[in-house]
Amino acid sequence: MTNRYPAVAYSIALRAEYPNRPGMLGKIAAAIGKVGGDIGAVDIVDSSREYIVRDITVNARDVAHGQEIAQRLRSMRGVKVLSISDPTFLLHLRGKIEMRSKVALKTRSDMSMAYRPGVIRVAYAIYEEPSAVWTLTTKSNSVAVVTDGTAVLGLGDIGPAAAMPVMEGKAMLFKEMAGVDAWPICLATKDPDAIIRAVKNIAPTFGGINLEDIAAPKCFYIEERLKEELDIPVMHDDQHCTAVVVLAAITNMLKVVDKRLEDLKIVISGAGAAGVATGKLLKEAGARNIIGYDREGILYRGKEYGGHPGKAWFANDCNPQDYRGDLMGAMEGADLFIGVSGPGVLTAEHLKRMNRDAAVFAMANPDPEIAPEEAEPYVRIMATGRSDYPNQINNVLGFPGFFRGLLDCRAREVNTEMKLAAAWAIAQAVPDSQLNEEYIIPSVFDRNVVRAVAREVAAAAQRTGVARRVRRSHRVASLLTGGLDAGR
Repeated sequence: MTNRYPAVAYSIALRAEYPNRPGMLGKIAAAIGKVGGDIGAVDIVDSSREYIVRDITVNARDVAHGQEIAQRLRSMRGVKVLSISDPTFLLHLRGKIEMRSKVALKTRSDMSMAYRPGVIRVAYAIYEEPSAVWTLTTKSNSVAVVTDGTAVLGLGDIGPAAAMPVMEGKAMLFKEMAGVDAWPICLATKDPDAIIRAVKNIAPTFGGINLEDIAAPKCFYIEERLKEELDIPVMHDDQHCTAVVVLAAITNMLKVVDKRLEDLKIVISGAGAAGVATGKLLKEAGARNIIGYDREGILYRGKEYGGHPGKAWFANDCNPQDYRGDLMGAMEGADLFIGVSGPGVLTAEHLKRMNRDAAVFAMANPDPEIAPEEAEPYVRIMATGRSDYPNQINNVLGFPGFFRGLLDCRAREVNTEMKLAAAWAIAQAVPDSQLNEEYIIPSVFDRNVVRAVAREVAAAAQRTGVARRVRRSHRVASLLTGGLDAGR
């Protein structure tokens, strides 16, 4: 599915030289418009009485459309295209993140305190009081974003190097949205046990571990082992923050359609990381009738799934009537379809089988399970994972605030109560008076969401006894005032 409209992610920057005559820029703009380009910025680079050079930034629908726009300009009489650049690639030159010092090093005194000999005192203080590492280092605000590059969104197994721009983007979102310092860790191994060893070995540096874009089913094993063996929170974001945001959207959807979660018939397409976590969280929240579906068809009891824990969970813990038919039959009387699979799963015929006031969350990205335009006549509420349609279900609504809350209370682990609290906080960001079919989930740029999620996650950690930080201890306070050295 091509983008409906030109998008900045596929923009091109054209440097064009043409005769400096009235009307020429208008002809160029008309030519771009005729092939569907959307002009953004227009800047003069150089001009004389005879010629003018301009940079023209144009949004395209996809790469091929950008090439078509460029070719259209090349074919214009009197217009010379001097260069073509891609702003998205330019943005990534030399990476998108960097490390910066928080303190200036301008004098010998600065150096003496930040490095030797002053740093020796601080290092020894942590040696004597290990908990001081949370106060005297970056650990309290640092998260490792760990991947092996085997399940990168929309691309699949592309390896650790190619996954790096995605992990840098994730780190940017952590910092911009929640002030969390996140570090991309791209591992050159697909061995689950090797990944576990690597994460355990770097864990002392971080206050939390965000597993990212690791393929199922090994992602389940890796997360469970690390949760058991580390004393800091570990969360596979593709699983749990996706589930949190879906639950938030469902919470508000139910208000619009006047239904109850426990009465819904839910079909989930995709038994990978996101699908399984979503199903589990919905069951914790009260859902009773969930049917799982994937490439093998409907997931039901008694069938062998090759040791895949996600498929086995759908088969054994969901599908209460043990339905064994096809997807068309599963959609009969369904209230909600949740897609975390791939394009083309649904057709209009599937949607015609659904219950009144049905909802479809087609979240495969970039191409959803069914195009919103095709689904619109048959469902009351439509949501996708894309930013160019209403109701974008995006886990960026979850992970920045979630980890902010984990770090603020220095949590030891992630639990179900935190996920439910985060979902409630996201849902509450849309006032009941503003809820409607096209607004069941807040904008990813609503900074109040991050604060609310952080607050509720930290509160849930306190209630469930997994928070280290209730108040600053007298011992750490004494370190800050030099008390450790008193009497030496």
